[in-house]
Amino acid sequence: MAAGIEKCRRVCIISAVTHHRKGAMLKRFLWKYFVRRVARTHGFLDPVGVLSRLSLFAQPSEVAAPTELLRAAAILHARGLVNAQVIQHNLDWIWPYWVNRQFDPYDESFIPRAFSLTHINLTHRNWTAVGLPDVEETPLVDPRGLVVPFWDGWAIDAWVTSPERKDLIPARLMDVSQYLDLRDGLCVVTESSLEDVHLTSRVCMIRENGQPVCRARFCVRAKKSGHLTMSLRPCNPEGVSFVSDISVAKDGPGWMVNKKEPVRFNVMPQRYAFSNYQKGDVYHALYTDSTEEHIHCPSEMASAAAMFPLDADGVADVTVSVPLKEKPRTQAFVSCAQEWNDSLKEACGLEIPDEHFKFLWEAALRTVLIHSAGVVYAGPYTYKRFWVRDAVFIGHTLLNCGFFQRAQRIIGDFEQYQKLSGYFESQEGEWDSNGQVLWLMQKFCAVTHQEPSPRWRHMAEKAAGWILKKRLAEDIDKPHAGLMPSGFSAEHFGPNDFYYWDDFWSAAGLRAASLLTADAEAVKIYEAEADSLLQSIYKSLEHGEARLKRPAMPSSPYRRFDSACVGSLAAGYPLQLWGQADRRLLDTVEYLLENCLVHDGFFHDMSHSGINPYLTLHIAQVLLRAGDARYFRLVKGIADLASATGQWPEAIHPRTKGGCMGDGQHVWAAAEWLMMMRHCFVREEGTALILCQGLPAQWLDGDQPVRFGPAPTEFGTVSLEIRREGKDVRVQFNGKWHDKEPVIEIHAPSFIPARVDPGQNSVILKKM
Repeated sequence: MAAGIEKCRRVCIISAVTHHRKGAMLKRFLWKYFVRRVARTHGFLDPVGVLSRLSLFAQPSEVAAPTELLRAAAILHARGLVNAQVIQHNLDWIWPYWVNRQFDPYDESFIPRAFSLTHINLTHRNWTAVGLPDVEETPLVDPRGLVVPFWDGWAIDAWVTSPERKDLIPARLMDVSQYLDLRDGLCVVTESSLEDVHLTSRVCMIRENGQPVCRARFCVRAKKSGHLTMSLRPCNPEGVSFVSDISVAKDGPGWMVNKKEPVRFNVMPQRYAFSNYQKGDVYHALYTDSTEEHIHCPSEMASAAAMFPLDADGVADVTVSVPLKEKPRTQAFVSCAQEWNDSLKEACGLEIPDEHFKFLWEAALRTVLIHSAGVVYAGPYTYKRFWVRDAVFIGHTLLNCGFFQRAQRIIGDFEQYQKLSGYFESQEGEWDSNGQVLWLMQKFCAVTHQEPSPRWRHMAEKAAGWILKKRLAEDIDKPHAGLMPSGFSAEHFGPNDFYYWDDFWSAAGLRAASLLTADAEAVKIYEAEADSLLQSIYKSLEHGEARLKRPAMPSSPYRRFDSACVGSLAAGYPLQLWGQADRRLLDTVEYLLENCLVHDGFFHDMSHSGINPYLTLHIAQVLLRAGDARYFRLVKGIADLASATGQWPEAIHPRTKGGCMGDGQHVWAAAEWLMMMRHCFVREEGTALILCQGLPAQWLDGDQPVRFGPAPTEFGTVSLEIRREGKDVRVQFNGKWHDKEPVIEIHAPSFIPARVDPGQNSVILKKM
């Protein structure tokens, strides 16, 4: 009876699924017919035909492109279309710095616009977020001090103006000084000058009665009369940002923007000025007679100014405060400096003689903290959305820098992205995510010396099961036999393909799952499947070596060598699936160094068309692990390409050195800088702990001791101090090991390697 009921149930399910599929196919056919007919009737290309032809350049895949990425691209280009309709017809407006550079025919940043339907910032995608460790909002400051308090919102700009119109407009200056002040938290300082006029801004986030507030203080020194003019701008570092209404605030000096967002001044301005799109920029109305206290713009391009006179000494000092939308904090009040100190006390410390490298370390720590206050983000603006991949790399860095609670929370949050099938989906069609989450879970358990909770084990077993089901059959007579399916390019490698990146992560994930599960039978299955997947990769690579005549790894079984090869280095870093001297890894690095290096950084032709900081550091990690001194050339190259505030965009324009792709402050890049510095001092290699392998000789030449730690590792926590003693170097370390002391080896460049005896905590290294 029960068997009969079960058979009937299955028949009903199959019938329902078949009916659903037939209905979906009919709808799809009707939709394609309708779209084609409308397009042809109006003289357009057939979009269905174009899309079908695009698929000819990719391997067949169940997902052509993640909807999330299509949505993001649509938003970006919608903005670009508005920019095209507004900016080039109104070049007498005060636009952000990138517009002034990119639209100037005499500037190397100039981009012709004739056949560009959208005008997008492609030359100076640079900005710096200010924030607090536990606040998710991230106000931005652009390279000329333009302040954007809200995500994707309007901006506040400061000028020094006079009726003679010899005005200091930072956005129009070529040379401006900007730096990150970390003494009392996190503050972006911008200094600009024109003849005898000097303007300084200091932008930070503070709390007022527990409420997060974006605060900008502007100070002017001049040898003439005039005004410090604060202007509310309908634009930001991406271009136009709509503002429909601005009015004088009723509860004190300031504005109310779009009837809901207050801007407050600490002193009363001498006068206000307003304008709309039809009248032009408010800049042209500064010294005209007007008593307006409100402006409405049907085109949503309203602008406003508040003018503060310079005193008899040519000085003005104005503070602008914008309350943010996040709810006030209910805990007892502490200063922002104390809030930062409390968060950073968990962090691994770094003391080195290279002040620039040290500054980049401190800036990167703050970058990963303010972007992991809640949901972890890859950037404060363009990439302020969740990706499993970025979250894993950032979470791994937080773990290795000592921020255990944040890393644990990130892993726990992955559960909401896990589907019933076991797939961790932030963007559909990307097959690396499950392996990455499993790998991070296992790393967390190893570093913290904790057993996974039953909840984590359940997540891990579902995730591993998904990999097993997703893998292709091994008996296919194709080079992709046994690999993961063709998927969307995880790291901008190109059209859908069978990327080795996905395979390496999946193999590492299965190995991690074997250490996370408590089921002895599952352990055997996961280990066997990980080995089987690696064997399929080996066979596929052998086919590629025969085809391409060298052991270097392409990005997929069907690609030739190009910059996308960088993805195959995942087998060496960060996964360490292969040994440090594996010929395939090292030959891939040689190909990349020979063909893809620009300004000592990795130039990625795919999508980025720029120098990628975090992928450059992946190459450097493989070289460091192999004991190849060329790693430091890449590390220094990336340090030199950092912005004045210690940040990196996702990709760097090879000529302007500005951002040309992605977010202007890329958190994954900051995370990789932290991991690079960590591995210069301490890294795990199998059952051994390797110390000092990446310390350049110049760091050890002086009398200043070099220190690192306490650094969490998979064996326990270790602190290092390296001092010069004549021609020799003393390495002293203290470890708090989880179990027994690991094998410890010291490989400082230019010194004879040493293996540490058990119980020993100080070693003298002799010069080679």
